[in-house]
Amino acid sequence: MSARSITVIPGDGIGPDIVDATLKVLDKAGCNFNYEFADAGLAALEKHGELVPASTLELIEKNRVTLKGPLTTPIGEGFTSINVSLRKRFNLYANVRPVLSLKGTQARYEDVDIITIRENTEGMYSGAGQRVTDDGSTAEAMSIITREGAQRICEFAYELARKEGRKKVTAVHKANIMKSTSGLFLKVAREVGERYPDIESEEMIVDATCMKLVMDPSQFDVIVTTNLFGDILSDLCAGLVGGLGLAPGANIGKDAAIFEAVHGSAPDIAGQDLANPTALLLGAVQMLEYLGMADKAAKIRDAVRDTIAAGECVTRDLGGNAGTKAFTDAILARL
Repeated sequence: MSARSITVIPGDGIGPDIVDATLKVLDKAGCNFNYEFADAGLAALEKHGELVPASTLELIEKNRVTLKGPLTTPIGEGFTSINVSLRKRFNLYANVRPVLSLKGTQARYEDVDIITIRENTEGMYSGAGQRVTDDGSTAEAMSIITREGAQRICEFAYELARKEGRKKVTAVHKANIMKSTSGLFLKVAREVGERYPDIESEEMIVDATCMKLVMDPSQFDVIVTTNLFGDILSDLCAGLVGGLGLAPGANIGKDAAIFEAVHGSAPDIAGQDLANPTALLLGAVQMLEYLGMADKAAKIRDAVRDTIAAGECVTRDLGGNAGTKAFTDAILARL
C-alpha cells in the first residue's frame, strides 16, 4: 500500500522541536506517512517574504490533512492571524478541542473528559465591521452568526457525540443578552438537538458554564458553542487537566483538516530540548482518528498516558526534569 501524504508545517519557536518528536512517534507506531513539509509563520516570512506562501496553501489543498506546529503572527497592524486566515481559506468550520485527565500531571481534577466544539469561522472573530474612529475615541466590531453556520456546527457536535458514544451535548450561549446572534445560535441548537433523541441536550449561559466547569467539570461531556465563547471555554478546560501543554486541537472542514497543538510558539525555550510535545502528539492522535486509523491512535495515546503516569521521564512542566528528546524516547520505548 502506498504511503499516505500529509502536509507538515514545523512552525515557529518550539514548533520544529515538537513536530520532530511527533513524526518520530508516528513512524514508530507504523503509520507509514509520506511527509511533505511547508513553511508558515515567521519562518516563512523570513524565507519567502509572506506569512503563508502560495506553495504552502497548495500543499494543504493537495493533501487535505495537515499537522501544524505553533505559528507566530507578528504583532502590529497589517498582519492578520495566520490561524484565522487558514480557517477561513479552507472553511475549517469546526474546532475540536478534547481534554482528558492524565495521571501524573499536576492538575486539580482526575475525572475530566470533555470535548469542546467551537464554531470556527463566524461570530466576533469573523473580523467584520472592525473600525476605530479617527479621533480614537470609539471602536466597533460586528458579530455575524448565520443559520447555516450554527446548524452545521451543532450537527457536527451531535454526530461526534453519537460516534464516540457520548451521552450529552451542552449548547453554550448568551441569548439572554445577545438576543439576535446568540439567540439564533440557541434556536438552531434546540432544533438540531430534537433530531438526536438518543443524546441528552442541555443549554447553559456562558458565565454559568465557566463557574460550573471550575466547580465540577464531571457534569460536562460535549460542549458546542460560538467562536469567541469556544476560544475562552476550551482554554479553561485545558486548565482543568494541567494546561495548554496537554491540549490538542483539530480544525475540520468539508475538504480539509488541520491538526495542531493549541499553545503558542514559546520562542524563549526554542531549540533547548525543553518543550513538552504532548499537545501535538495528542493532535496527531486526533489526526489518526480522523483518517480512520483508530488502532494506531489508541496505541500512541496509551504510550503518552503511560509515560506521563510513570513520571520517571517527563518534562519540567509535568514536574520532571527530562528534555523533549528523553521524554519522546520514553514514549518510543513504550510503543
